Amino acid sequence: MPYQTLKGGRVPIRMWTDPDTVEDQALDQLRNVSALPWVEGLAVMPDVHYGKGATVGSVIAMKNAVSPAAVGVDIGCGMTAAKSTLTVEDMPDDLSGIRHRLEKAIPVGRGSHKSAVDPSALPNLKERGWYDFWKEFEDLHPAVRSGLGRARSQMGTLGGGNHFLELCADDKGAIWLVLHSGSRNIGNVLAEHHIEAARKLPHNQDLPDNDLAVFLSGTAKMDAYRHDLFWAQEYARRNRAVMMALAQNVVTQRFGEKLCRWNQVISCHHNYVAEEEYGGEELLVTRKGAIRAGAGDLGIIPGSMATGTYIVRGLGNETAYNSASHGAGRRMSRNKARKNFTVEDLVRQTQGVECRKDSGVIDEIPGAYKDLEAVMDSQSDLVEVVAHLRQLVCVKG
Repeated sequence: MPYQTLKGGRVPIRMWTDPDTVEDQALDQLRNVSALPWVEGLAVMPDVHYGKGATVGSVIAMKNAVSPAAVGVDIGCGMTAAKSTLTVEDMPDDLSGIRHRLEKAIPVGRGSHKSAVDPSALPNLKERGWYDFWKEFEDLHPAVRSGLGRARSQMGTLGGGNHFLELCADDKGAIWLVLHSGSRNIGNVLAEHHIEAARKLPHNQDLPDNDLAVFLSGTAKMDAYRHDLFWAQEYARRNRAVMMALAQNVVTQRFGEKLCRWNQVISCHHNYVAEEEYGGEELLVTRKGAIRAGAGDLGIIPGSMATGTYIVRGLGNETAYNSASHGAGRRMSRNKARKNFTVEDLVRQTQGVECRKDSGVIDEIPGAYKDLEAVMDSQSDLVEVVAHLRQLVCVKG
């Protein structure tokens, strides 16, 4: 599907979806972004929906400016997937035991590990620079420095909401682990602090939406934000790496090292900032609910608790700033989902998946999300499908 263009303020709004299907609030947000003095381009992914300041599913290219709310409060949130040598034939009929083992190994919701995970005890964890990474904590904003213990104990934890850990099978029968998580409490606190700091700056006082307040290059505030931002993005990446190693241990111990080995690992952020060049210009590209899809880049696009996940390869479409959607995207708010669906609906829509089927996750019911197949069809010029996965086990907070 070719993109459609809406008239914007300073730049056009390029949309990889039908504008008539996007809620008015989200369209207003896109128009506000397109009118910012620093914006150079705006690409809208097919999973677009209303968010704080900027929509989820938007890619914003700016010159010498970054809006922290356009990154989101879960800095570095993203996906990791690992393929194993196991097949569906190796799986037991009852998968509840595997789900409970995963839930025991990896805290969910607001949970933390009782003590910080020792990376040397995880054979599948190939992380380097562990000491140097944590040493940088003392240089973060003073508002978070008392939270070192919590940040350490939350490293390797899932969180709640739309975060998940899944055991999946691809169309050839190979077993994968897939997870979605971010920078936990430390990323949230850093983001909220910097969003508030940006709102108070003089150059942001006349914006159509104060949540779109920006930091400008060459200022101390921008330098401080970028330092904390990049650290939080790294925390999120390492958090997923630790979780994946913990989950791999669970599965390996269940099936044995002779049968279970781990091959390909894919990781991608979808709430982050990157320095990229387009048209000979150095730009700061913010992806909020979007993955990088440069030529050959591998990415992960999930649906919901029971609608599968796609492993994709980027096609390098610079019109979209080398981006693609981060998932199916919500079609209704969490509150609306709780009002519209019942536990019986959840049980029916997640049939065949070993997962929670209670009132605590109704807001994550598949019916609250857009149709994943339609989202994929809308971005056929952004990515190509490498593999399609279906959920066998889904762990949620």
